[in-house]
Amino acid sequence: MRRTRTLAGIGIAAAALLALTACNSGSPSSPGAGTGGDEGEDSTWFEVADDVQLEGSPTFDAIKERDKVVVGVKEDQPGLGFLDVTTDERTGFDVDIARWIAASLGYDEDKIEFKPIASANREQAITNGDIDYYVGTYSINDKRKELIDFAGPYFITGQGLLVGSDSDIKSEKDLNADTTVCSATGSTPIQNIRDNYPEVPTKEFDLYSACVEALLSGEVQAVTTDQAILIGYAAQDPDNLMVVGEPFSEERYGVGLTKGDDALRGHINELFTDGGDIWQAIFDKNLGSSGIEVEQPEVDAY
Repeated sequence: MRRTRTLAGIGIAAAALLALTACNSGSPSSPGAGTGGDEGEDSTWFEVADDVQLEGSPTFDAIKERDKVVVGVKEDQPGLGFLDVTTDERTGFDVDIARWIAASLGYDEDKIEFKPIASANREQAITNGDIDYYVGTYSINDKRKELIDFAGPYFITGQGLLVGSDSDIKSEKDLNADTTVCSATGSTPIQNIRDNYPEVPTKEFDLYSACVEALLSGEVQAVTTDQAILIGYAAQDPDNLMVVGEPFSEERYGVGLTKGDDALRGHINELFTDGGDIWQAIFDKNLGSSGIEVEQPEVDAY
């Protein structure tokens, strides 16, 4: 595999990183927003690589032929993958990871097509070639690896708890018969609470945002799902919400790729390995205001 990159941002300090372009400025009014640039500032987050050669990657060949990167994402998770329908602005940690990968392949924002893909359809979208890669709280597991490959992990999280900022709940050990816990209908996290804490009352809504509203109104005392998702909500309203305790499961988020595309997987893994300062800046911008400190994980060698 031969590759030429001019991704100058890889080795520079996070403090020297420039703000996102105007299309992703991360204004305070946007869900999941963090430390974007000054309003109207004409600056870029990533330097787009020149003369990228990725021999042996069918995905990269398809990208070059269409002159566009097609990325599968989520758009209903503040701080991770969110689409503001009023401004058509995409924000979030996962979205910026996807932009970073595209820039390393030589493609700027105007050459990225973001395609929302439901969780149940992710493997099919990748194997059908509908998307080039998927970035969206996509947990690496053996069953999925039978169908696709993963680069990463770029984030490790687990089931956590979101509570009010004045709550006495400090971890899952404080849950009891007087603490109602909310999660998405039929989700693994709510089933975990029922299995392991049968005395704890539970409540379900179709959307996590409805659980957060119930928490803010006092209808429930905690919301549970992947801690990364909860961090996004805490970052959105740090005065009233906080994530407590340590994750009590483990989820390793990866970038979903076509099975057997070792060239692209190696490229992305190298990007993550060499770009710790950029990774940290992406986290700080999107999730840093939550108050949670998270380290970038080492990528898998498989």
